[in-house]
Amino acid sequence: MTQMMTDFVPAEFDVHAWEVAEPLYADLRDRPVDSAADFERWLLDRSELDAAVSESAARRYINMTCDTADKGKEKAYLDFVENVMPKLKPASFELDKRQASLAEAHKLPEQRYRVLERDVKAGVELYRDENVPIQTELAKLSQQHDALTGAMTVQFDGEEKTLPQMGVYQESADRDVRERAWKTVAQRRLKDADAISATYDQMIAKRHRMAQNAGFDNFVGYAFKAMGRFDYTPELCFAFHDAIEKRVMPFVERLDAKRRAQLGVDSLRPWDLGVDPKGRPPLKPFAGGKDLVSKTRDVFDRLSPELGAMFSQLGDGSNDQGISTGHLLDLDTRKGKAPGGYQYMQDRSRVPFIFMNAAGLHRDVETMVHEAGHAFHSMLCTDEPLVHYRESPIEFAEVASMTMELLTMPYWDAYYPSREDADRARRKQLEGSIGLLPWIATIDAFQHQVYSKPAHTRDERQQMWLGLEDRFGLQGHRVNWAGLEDNRPYTWQSQGHLFGVPFYYIEYGIAQLGALGLWLKSLEEGEGPALAAYKKALSLGGSRPLPELFAAADLPFDFGDATVARLVERVEAELEKLPE
Repeated sequence: MTQMMTDFVPAEFDVHAWEVAEPLYADLRDRPVDSAADFERWLLDRSELDAAVSESAARRYINMTCDTADKGKEKAYLDFVENVMPKLKPASFELDKRQASLAEAHKLPEQRYRVLERDVKAGVELYRDENVPIQTELAKLSQQHDALTGAMTVQFDGEEKTLPQMGVYQESADRDVRERAWKTVAQRRLKDADAISATYDQMIAKRHRMAQNAGFDNFVGYAFKAMGRFDYTPELCFAFHDAIEKRVMPFVERLDAKRRAQLGVDSLRPWDLGVDPKGRPPLKPFAGGKDLVSKTRDVFDRLSPELGAMFSQLGDGSNDQGISTGHLLDLDTRKGKAPGGYQYMQDRSRVPFIFMNAAGLHRDVETMVHEAGHAFHSMLCTDEPLVHYRESPIEFAEVASMTMELLTMPYWDAYYPSREDADRARRKQLEGSIGLLPWIATIDAFQHQVYSKPAHTRDERQQMWLGLEDRFGLQGHRVNWAGLEDNRPYTWQSQGHLFGVPFYYIEYGIAQLGALGLWLKSLEEGEGPALAAYKKALSLGGSRPLPELFAAADLPFDFGDATVARLVERVEAELEKLPE
């Protein structure tokens, strides 16, 4: 679809105050719309306004997460959260109501507009004025959580280290170093465990109140509707949990038995899960963000010249000043930088920004190609005129990113000239593609329990967590926690999604199965057909329902027992072909 332009929003437009945007919202609220053609123009103008406001928010969020210690950047973000968003939400709701009414009065092509109309209708049904201040409070709590975790550093071997930088020690062949590093980080996290729990207490209570205001018994139903989960239910999530327990846990247990034997230990400790079991030194795929980008560009050039050209547009990886320089990458970890990684599309300029905390580890390679997959998704649908369709359901957005982790594997010699190291990395990726699923099931099941019983105590929450760890074998069965009992009940706090994007995690499981399906297609039919299906589906953005996006990628929309069993079996078969 050709990009359609509108001059409704001024070329230079930054929503630093509500008064900047208010006249344009008033125009859309009051403008006469007398025909289907008028309505389509109205939709385009609204899309451009929504994109411009979204980009104003995006730039402030990116600046804040790149430097959480900068009070000016923090103030700019909080000013938007506290002074713009509370007025933006009711104004947007008025437009949603009008849009739903206009859709009834002026019928537009059903195939083109069905998803948009469905999503807007759900938003209208969910909206409550009294929830606007609660959402503002939740955004502030999320920012406070980011600032708290972003400030976490430790002293290790005479140097101050961020927690991402400490990850490299978990790959040390020296078990004493791993143990000392793990305990150093665990004790640092424990210092703020009560403060983080207090933040989560507030978040749970506020989300429950929002759900009740909207007529739900609890936040579970509210979250499903708010996240557009029209095509699956909590019961299907529970079926996914069951499939993971039945099909994946035996696979994980076989890997653990081999790991114990190779390490020569009777039981695994928390610091035994990341090290190479044969005692080889940590993989060193790159040195700094600039080197990471150079090598990743080579990978994408060889996989697909089209994707390589898109990746080259993002920058060279040297930027450490956030978005202020105009660069589209900020990769290296540093003190004061928020944890984690993300790709954030700037909706009006239609360019992505990738944020990472790279510390020279193989997992940084995984993050780089993962976030690049999100960027490709954004870039492949930039010609879509409606901003709503330039964002896809999260379950498919993560197919875009996770597929890149798998399809790039044949080209990882760019990071690892040694064939042995490259095969080690590929084995790590394949084992992780299945091995991650129990963690996903644990986090998702935890959220169902937390929000189904919102009045729980902190002790009850700890028991929920420990029970799920035992069910999925992640820690209780896999790991000997003797002497570490104070740390184990708080391991959930390392998962940032629980705080900033509640219920966003099952998507990774659904998408991982989709990504594995495309990887399997590449093995059976060739790289070309797999990439063609990938690009075809990504170019649709969010314009089709979730099952149709999967179908466009030649994938079944299924995350139950049969699908999980088939993929686990094939991954194990491929692992047999790789040297240990």
